[in-house]
Amino acid sequence: MKENGKEVPQAVKGWNWGAFMYSIFWGIGNKTYLPLLTLIPIFNIVWVFVVGFKGNEWAWQKGDYQDVETFKAVQATWNRAGIVQFIISIAIFVLYMFFFASLVPISKR
Repeated sequence: MKENGKEVPQAVKGWNWGAFMYSIFWGIGNKTYLPLLTLIPIFNIVWVFVVGFKGNEWAWQKGDYQDVETFKAVQATWNRAGIVQFIISIAIFVLYMFFFASLVPISKR
């Protein structure tokens, strides 16, 4: 897909953890506003995955990057922050599950 006459290089395509975890902020920061659709309840459950998958392409088309290396350097910061946030979120979820499981009384036989 071409937008603004910019072809998306194959090296740019791929998953973006920053776009997935920080959809709204990532979208504003990269001048691509489709991630704002994550504000729609229920629809956002699917849309965050679309943003994670298509985000790099949208950012390349809207940005004024001279080369792929510069683009990847900028997105690497978003990716690191996104993956760290994802790991923290999973760890907190697991801790909550252990906590609530410990509140359930063990039945006697």
